Parts: sequence; structure tokens; C-alpha cells
Amino acid sequence: MARSGRTGQRGSRRSPKRLVLGVFIFAFAALIIAQSAPQIRGAFDPVRTSVGDRLGSGERISLWSRISGQAAKDRRIHELEAEVRDLSRYKAAAISMAERLESYEELLNLMGEPPPRGVTARITSESEGPFAQTLLANAGRAQGVEPGSVAMNEGGLVGRVIQLGEHSSRILMVTDFNSRVPVIGEVSGVHAILHGGNTNSGTLTDMPERSDFVEGERILTSSEGGAFPRGLIVGEVRKASGDWRVKYAMSEGSAGYVQLIPPPVIPEPLPAPDVPAGDETSPAASPTQGARQ
Repeated sequence: MARSGRTGQRGSRRSPKRLVLGVFIFAFAALIIAQSAPQIRGAFDPVRTSVGDRLGSGERISLWSRISGQAAKDRRIHELEAEVRDLSRYKAAAISMAERLESYEELLNLMGEPPPRGVTARITSESEGPFAQTLLANAGRAQGVEPGSVAMNEGGLVGRVIQLGEHSSRILMVTDFNSRVPVIGEVSGVHAILHGGNTNSGTLTDMPERSDFVEGERILTSSEGGAFPRGLIVGEVRKASGDWRVKYAMSEGSAGYVQLIPPPVIPEPLPAPDVPAGDETSPAASPTQGARQ
């Protein structure tokens, strides 16, 4: 009786293990059968692909890399490399477009803006008095500076000369309240007037009602009014509190020097001299005479 009791206890102990083993075997067999069915295999493919990509990828990040921050640095390096590749493609496209534009201008005999020529001068600023938003340059008439010259630095437009001396010039900066600069959006082509504001950004006004700027585009001088040449960099446009604001590009250049460029003066055409009607040497008369003959 004692032996039969012990045998029953052993059998009762083994039965749960056998049951669990049987369940595992049944589940494994069911998984194999499910994988062989096309419909069920299609449902497992995304999971298998995701797990395989994670396990098979070459990026194995160790625990020390996560703790030390090296993993984040490596990820940032990969992102920057991708941006460099994209910028390289954009650079190649820009060079190609520039060459194409030059060929078109040469083909059309287009008269573009004259190349800038000017005088480079050192500047000092005034912090007090009525000329707080002006600069003094150590170049004047004796150095070739002309009245109304435009001041540029390595960042962009600084202002224009409002007072000219023999060896000095006073420059009204674009940040002054009295400054008004006609500008145009480089991408949108929208015209506007830039008002200074004694801050790092100016306000755009007098825009067309049905036009708008593109966020982040560059703002250039439009040459309207004849005070500034066309195409000088003024800054980048951003929208703040419902108004379009321009962050000045000149703030990026702080070397203490400006280039004073002559204003864009286009001479008025002179009247053509009167040519006698019977003058055969006249260029206008020769085609008519040839047609008559």
C-alpha cells in the first residue's frame, strides 16, 4: 500500500510537467503549420522584417555608448553627413543653373547691373546724441567717396551716406527709424518697403494685398527710387505677431569695415543730333535708300 501511494504521488507530480511539455510541442507545431500557410505567413512578414532589420543592422549600440552619449553623437554625425550629401546635390544644381543663366545673358546681350566698385573704410559708431544710429567712416571725397554712396559689409547692406566730408562720411544705418529701403523677395518676387526700428529686425510695409513673402527667403534691394543698387542682401524674412520682419544680414559681419559703393546713377539720354534728310551717310537713311534702289 505504501509503494502504491508513492507511485501515485510521483505520477501526479509528472503529469503537470508532461502537460506543459505537450502544450509547448503543440504550440510549436501550430506555429510551423501557420508559417507554411500563405495567408498567415503574410501577416507575420512585417514583424519578421522589422525584427530582422534590427538584429541584422550593423549599428549595435552598447550600454556604455548610451550612457556616455556617444550613440547620440554618432547619430548626429550620420544626420550631418546626409545633409552634406543633399547640399552637394543642390550645389551642383546651382552651379549648372548659374552657367546656364550666363549663357542666356550672353545670348540675349543682356545689360545687367554694373560691377560694384568702391572704397573700403574703417567705421566707428556713436552711442549718444541725434546720430545714435549712424556710423562714421574714415573716407571721404579725397578717397573717392561719392554723395549717396551705399555702405556694405561682409554680411549685407549697412546703410547709405547722408553726409560727406573731405576725409570722412556719415552713414545712416538701415536700423534707424528714418531709414526706408525698397526691397524685393528673392523667391516670391514681392515688393515692399523696409522700415528701420533700432533693433535687429525691420518691418516690411506697402506690400501688395494679394501677395505674400515666403518664410525664410532672402530680402534684396529692388533698386526702386534709384537710391540702392538691385540685388544687395538685406536679410531674411520671418513672420512675427502678424507682421513680416526682416532679420538684418549686416549683423553677421562685425569686422569694423564697410565698402562704400557709388549709388546707381543712370545718365539721362541725350537728344540725337538732327540729321539732314538727304544725307546718305546717315545710318537711318541708308536702309531706305537701299530699298528704293
